[in-house]
Amino acid sequence: MERFAAFVMRHRLWVAIAWVAITVIGVLMAPQVSGRLKSGTTISAASYTANQSLQKHYGGVGANPSVLVVDLPSGTTVDSPQVKAGLAAADRVAASVPQVRDLSYANTGDKALVGTGGSSTLVMVYPPASGNPVPQPVMDAMGSAITKDVPGAHVQTTGIEQLSSGGTSSGGSVFGELLIGIGLALVVLAWVFGSALAILPMISAIVSVLTMQLAIWGLTYATSIAINPSVQFIVALLGLGLSVDYALLLVNRWREERDNGSDNKDAVIASLKKAGHSVAFSALIASLGLFALMVIPVSFIQGVGISGLFIPSIAALVALTTVPLLLSTIGPRLDKIRLRKRKNTGPSRMWTAGAERIVKRPKTAVAIGASILGVLCAFGVTINMNQPSVTSLAPNGPAEQALVQLQHDGFPTGVLTSVPIELPAGTDPSATAATLRALPDMHGVLVSNSPQWNSNGTSVIMGLPNAQVGTAHAGNTVADLRAAAPHNALIGGEQTQNTDLTHILMQWFPLLLAVVALVTFVLLARGMRSLLLPAKAVALNVLSVGAAYGVLVLIWQLGYGSNSLWGIPATGSINPLVPMLLFGFLFGVSMDYEVFILSRVRESFDRTGDTNRAVVEGISRTGRLVTSAALILFLALVSLSSSPDVTIKMMATGMAAGVLIDALVVRTLLTPALVVLFGKANWYLPTWAARLLRVKPSTADLTGIGQAAAHGTSQASGPGCATSAKV
Repeated sequence: MERFAAFVMRHRLWVAIAWVAITVIGVLMAPQVSGRLKSGTTISAASYTANQSLQKHYGGVGANPSVLVVDLPSGTTVDSPQVKAGLAAADRVAASVPQVRDLSYANTGDKALVGTGGSSTLVMVYPPASGNPVPQPVMDAMGSAITKDVPGAHVQTTGIEQLSSGGTSSGGSVFGELLIGIGLALVVLAWVFGSALAILPMISAIVSVLTMQLAIWGLTYATSIAINPSVQFIVALLGLGLSVDYALLLVNRWREERDNGSDNKDAVIASLKKAGHSVAFSALIASLGLFALMVIPVSFIQGVGISGLFIPSIAALVALTTVPLLLSTIGPRLDKIRLRKRKNTGPSRMWTAGAERIVKRPKTAVAIGASILGVLCAFGVTINMNQPSVTSLAPNGPAEQALVQLQHDGFPTGVLTSVPIELPAGTDPSATAATLRALPDMHGVLVSNSPQWNSNGTSVIMGLPNAQVGTAHAGNTVADLRAAAPHNALIGGEQTQNTDLTHILMQWFPLLLAVVALVTFVLLARGMRSLLLPAKAVALNVLSVGAAYGVLVLIWQLGYGSNSLWGIPATGSINPLVPMLLFGFLFGVSMDYEVFILSRVRESFDRTGDTNRAVVEGISRTGRLVTSAALILFLALVSLSSSPDVTIKMMATGMAAGVLIDALVVRTLLTPALVVLFGKANWYLPTWAARLLRVKPSTADLTGIGQAAAHGTSQASGPGCATSAKV
């Protein structure tokens, strides 16, 4: 790191030119990145194969349908001539739009589309391609065609996509919410530094995120893995958090060195040499931890994994170059622009006092922390990974009102998750439909003789289940359809694929956990020259993730918070992608906090040989930084929870809670308390382990005694000892 610091300082002009050029290119290329990303998820499952075939031959019939709920005026029924004419007119509107298909009572004659008493009906409309709902103007035109022939008819639109977007035709902007988070982060940074230095971490974050977008653009050409558009959101969010973390550490260390009397240049080099190592090491662990997501055979997760390999490394590289560059040129002038009274960068009195209390009563601290994690993890193990119920997707709006009317008319909500079945040539659609209608979980099976539903000898019939496919209440719907359908029929549908996706994720999650834990343990063992410290870190990380799962269960699955905060009733389940992404995100971010704290504790121990003193110094120096970094990320995530999409709300609240729990309970309570209880065992590294890890242990590592003690240096010890030494 010393040579790297010297290189950065020697070539400041070229480093500045390089990052300015990359930033400008990032701004110019940002609009093109989205065009290279691919919606949808690729998995190895029968439902994915079916949906690919359906898309090829029948367009978007595998998508969730947009549904017209038609309530007829008094005195008319679906068999009234004017109603038949209105429904036929709606069919013609759908047929006039390329690749849009619909199923109605007019073109199927199926009573499954008729409500109680015959005074209402449904029209199922399918988009040209999966991933997007039918354009709202098309739905409006179909509704107008019906009301023209049936004056007094009331037509409303609902569907999974409409409900997921908050009941409107267009959802909120994720990046708009992120900008709010950036603004809140700037407020926290201003409070932390008390000067215009607050803008340095944000400059580093902006450069990092733009560079990451360029990296994603390059990955779309370099890999065959389909990268989902949602990866942009994840990269921006994680990039913001990590960039601010790394910049905070470097700027704070620079301030310490300046307060110690170093001139500006020496302070910059010292911050790179001392804090830079922690930044680089933390980025390596986070990068490999996120890259481990590649073991899950799901394109969406693999896209996050391959992108995650570059997120922490880019954040670290930008921080280790731009921050020293800015500090060496405008740092002192920015620090003179005071926003509040300047505080010394010595040990925080509040955190020193807190650390001393933990050192005096480590068992009490462990009991408190373990109780909090234990209760939350107990709820976490009850997590139900399935698609949320449609009744929880939108608390209000036209789509929710239409859903209420649909249920009032006697239709089950399962009709919103229709199941298309592609029958091979030579199969009788009507006879197959009759067989499938007899299944206990089916509301009906629709058959249309329209050419749009018959192609090259094959045909598509549409199953309407009673319960929503993909949710915890689906029962055996998909399994029964697969067992009863002809053996070479293709059973698809978006929610059918989600069912298979959930099965794959649950099947592969234990391997993901094992790979991430092993990689993290090995890297931490090398960096910390210890076996106990990395084992503790991995165990606490797992508990931290489990606690975040518990918060998800409490707020969303059980509804203790979702209704009062967002007006959304209990979902009964959690989208299966959320726990996977939450796991990768928290492992990356929380390991930053672990490295920042333990690196400082280890350095202090090597100098003093006193574990208790090392804990007090480590927490007093890093506690404020860790909690400030966590608060910044927490606020950014809370701002994202205002998105109308329930899945994004789940992800944002789970990540926000996880970050806060990890920073306040795990890293600044349990970690120091356990280090105190373990004593000398923290620092013990057997010779055989050193050989396997390819590190050279010192006498201190082999005996568990710090360097200062090993060399006979006298040090004061005791739980109440506060140190002023800078590490």
